[in-house]
Amino acid sequence: MAFPDIPEEHAQPELLSLHQRLLAAEEMGAQVSRELSWLSQGLTQLSWELRNSSTNSTDGSRQTHVGAMSPLHWPSAFSYLPHLREHPDSLTPHVLLGQGRTGVRREKQSYLISTLGSLFYDLPSDERDDILVIILVAEADPAYVDTVVEDIKKNFPSEVQSGLLEVISPSPYFYPNFSRLKETFGDTKERVMWRTKQNLDYSFLMLYSQQKGSYYVQLEDDIVAKPGYSQTMKTFASQQSSEEWLILEFSQLGFIGKMFRMSDLPMLVEFFLMFYKDKPIDWLLDHILWVKVCHPEKDAKHCSRQKDNLKRRYKPSLFQHVGLHSSLRGKIQNLKDKDFGTQTLYKGHSNPAAVLTSSLSAYQSHTLIRAYQGEDFFWALTPSAGDFIQISFLQEQTVKGYLFRSGNIETNGDKFYNTTVEVLPTNSSFLDNMESGQIPKYKQSKDGFIVIGAFANGVAEGAVEPELQKISAIRLVVNADSDVWVLLSEIFIKV
Repeated sequence: MAFPDIPEEHAQPELLSLHQRLLAAEEMGAQVSRELSWLSQGLTQLSWELRNSSTNSTDGSRQTHVGAMSPLHWPSAFSYLPHLREHPDSLTPHVLLGQGRTGVRREKQSYLISTLGSLFYDLPSDERDDILVIILVAEADPAYVDTVVEDIKKNFPSEVQSGLLEVISPSPYFYPNFSRLKETFGDTKERVMWRTKQNLDYSFLMLYSQQKGSYYVQLEDDIVAKPGYSQTMKTFASQQSSEEWLILEFSQLGFIGKMFRMSDLPMLVEFFLMFYKDKPIDWLLDHILWVKVCHPEKDAKHCSRQKDNLKRRYKPSLFQHVGLHSSLRGKIQNLKDKDFGTQTLYKGHSNPAAVLTSSLSAYQSHTLIRAYQGEDFFWALTPSAGDFIQISFLQEQTVKGYLFRSGNIETNGDKFYNTTVEVLPTNSSFLDNMESGQIPKYKQSKDGFIVIGAFANGVAEGAVEPELQKISAIRLVVNADSDVWVLLSEIFIKV
């Protein structure tokens, strides 16, 4: 996940925006300069080799021109992954969707769609403009990759269209031959292969993301996020702007919720690639801290204090691990972040007095009346075409607007699809005009209700026009059979 801008509190927005853009431009210029330097050195080296290569002498030894000197050149990804030289385009990502997260195949259950739903749930429009979610589908099987892409397009069309969401996949030639790896630290061959590939996956995603913004946050495909996570992270990062830090932690588990400056990614990736075959990613990250600040003649406590200066922790945690089945075959990982706390699964409002009716069957105690009164969420079994929820006011109301939010942060898939919002006006002149066809912009049902909106991506929100007032009832009508249960986490009738 990339953050293009992080405003500092109390700063003038215009000046701060300009300052941040200048910093971003400066960093981008420096990065381009480094890359051009590496390219120039590589071309110089290649040119030198071509100029100074000669045929073998009669005794088979290679001859070297007197005075010819090879220029120094920086190591690159090819130094640590020499197999990439066989396929020059192996570092080119396949951009599958788009104008930080990795996902790999799991034998038992996929959590990706639920995780994305959690990240996008109740995310304000200004926050959507500030972040970019990049998914790395770390699989070489084209059929599986295509399936993931289609699922994402189906569930998050607006996020893909707006550029909020990108999906990439590495070249199959990016990965080396894992069968040659050494078994270390008592791990099985399969586990060594799994953690090695994971290191390469993280490195690939970081390399792709390094010019996408100012900050990089590493997530996984089996988490839930707290509401407001994006703004919370930006605020916390801005508070550390004058401090020297390498990592900001928003979860205590593994590599989840770790924030880095984009400018630090090249250093991190190079370190990971140097030792990707040797240790897991979280160990390597700890070693970077040790190399940076630990004194070899000091004790472990001193080292720990020094590392804490570069690693700042935010509490409570903003991300919780929910996956049970690891991408490592047969591994069960029931990991929970104790600092995450409880999650709010519904949002209550003070709604006008009404009689509630529905053809949907409520699950356990999650009734419609409790949701309407702001005490719980409404959860019902799979709806069919023609099912409805009706709110009949005890007194006619001037309704300014409405908000119905389906799904919640833990059960984000249980949404209303193909469902319209309808109102029953009491304005007789309006109804007469409808019957005579003088108001063509509205569609009227047989029982007098007027269609004024519909659910999109699980949410129905809008205003009720003055010409429709007053209103005696408002209802939701399901127009097609659904494959999933439905859950209403927020009902707000604005009067």
